[in-house]
Amino acid sequence: MIREIITYPNKLLKQKSHNVEDFNNELHALLDDMYETMVAKNGIGLAAIQIAKRLNILIINLPNKEDNQVKEDLLEVINPKIIEKKGSTLYTEGCLSVPEYYEDVERAEWIKVEYHTRDGKLISCEYDGLMAIAFQHECDHLNGELFIEKLPYLKRKKFEKDWKKKLKGKS
Repeated sequence: MIREIITYPNKLLKQKSHNVEDFNNELHALLDDMYETMVAKNGIGLAAIQIAKRLNILIINLPNKEDNQVKEDLLEVINPKIIEKKGSTLYTEGCLSVPEYYEDVERAEWIKVEYHTRDGKLISCEYDGLMAIAFQHECDHLNGELFIEKLPYLKRKKFEKDWKKKLKGKS
């Protein structure tokens, strides 16, 4: 089922998410809905908070070499922890909760993480490149942070001004 994605400035996006305790059918259904929602909205990642569920769940599905997203490459992440970070990289990010806005954000180039699978199995992995960037972006959501908060002061002020104009235009 495709869920509604909440958008900035919805206050729920500022809330910290909670750990998942039960790895059950309800969790599996939520993960399936998140995947359908992300694909329908042309995203590469989605945190549960973006569909108004305050749970430490995120999914990432990067396009392959042919620029297609295949479900076999889907990363389902429950209760993630970033253990270690190295390096620095700049990447132009966007967000389904801040539609049609893109800006360069600095993030760690390499990360080591721990998380659980949909069945509760604990995984330890290392990521770099776009996967590391997407993982950090989605983890920020779980901590109540948006990528726009990482912008330098003047860019952030310009964003706020432009965003208010855009919202007024829709009403």
